[in-house]
Amino acid sequence: MSENTTQQTQTASTDDRSPTDDRSPTDDRSPTTTAGETVEQTREEWTEYEFRGETKMAVEDLDVHYGDDHALKGVSMEIPEKSVTALIGPSGCGKSTYLRCLNRMNDRVSSARIDGSVTLDGEEIYQDGVNLVELRKRVGMVFQSPNPFPKSIRENIAYGPKKHGDLDTGLLARLLNRSDADERDELVERCLRDAALWDEVSDRLDDNALGLSGGQQQRLCIARCLSVDPEVILMDEPASALDPIATAKIEDLIDDLSEHYTVVIVTHNMQQAARISDQTAVFLTGGELVEYGDTDQVFEDPHSERVEDYITGKFG
Repeated sequence: MSENTTQQTQTASTDDRSPTDDRSPTDDRSPTTTAGETVEQTREEWTEYEFRGETKMAVEDLDVHYGDDHALKGVSMEIPEKSVTALIGPSGCGKSTYLRCLNRMNDRVSSARIDGSVTLDGEEIYQDGVNLVELRKRVGMVFQSPNPFPKSIRENIAYGPKKHGDLDTGLLARLLNRSDADERDELVERCLRDAALWDEVSDRLDDNALGLSGGQQQRLCIARCLSVDPEVILMDEPASALDPIATAKIEDLIDDLSEHYTVVIVTHNMQQAARISDQTAVFLTGGELVEYGDTDQVFEDPHSERVEDYITGKFG
């Protein structure tokens, strides 16, 4: 074969490749996006999670825009009651936006536009006339950084029930020979015990809550959330600012809470998600829910190549 013929054959072989395939002829790896994710088409069945028990909250075709930014795209998933659902994914993938949609916290963002359906016990929370105070009482939120009120430990717990009128029993308390203070103190003790904090603060309930350690402040915020008797507890990276010992206490607490409450938690710590959750939802670049299922399945045998790459640290 002549040198000219050889060159033509090599050129034809190179030109036969897809115009979107910029890999070398010997590179059989899947193409990736600029974010480092493998290019793939998400399949519906990857997010169709069948679980035992009742659905507490359901989201269907949820889209969220912040101005021109499309933060969530067509997300649909059901959240089972009395369990822990973990939301994981790289920064900017929309998991915190999704969390805030569950009690309409995004209503406070002027540029936000929400389309789709979110239900709590089958009732649409985005319909006209929904009482947002009552909704956020039923669906409480614990934020990333502890934010106790600059009040006593006791008042941090009692503040919410007093605002809702749950402690102002007045005449009934007097007829039962009980004072509002008795009822308040019982509530404070119960919530602090439920948040695994009572033994550490029972002798200083009138101290300012800002004097507590970071881990104690976060557990106090969880106790404050419990004081209004929520049904769902949303947690946005509740242990990200805490040391390993405080983090372990929060994780143990979440496990205990799931016996009585529906817990939805955003975390960047994949080991934490694997330890504490019953089911895991994986959001990836572009606000897309890519996979949702039993936590063991998602971490050990994910359907999506992108999810496997994220979990094994190839990007994110």
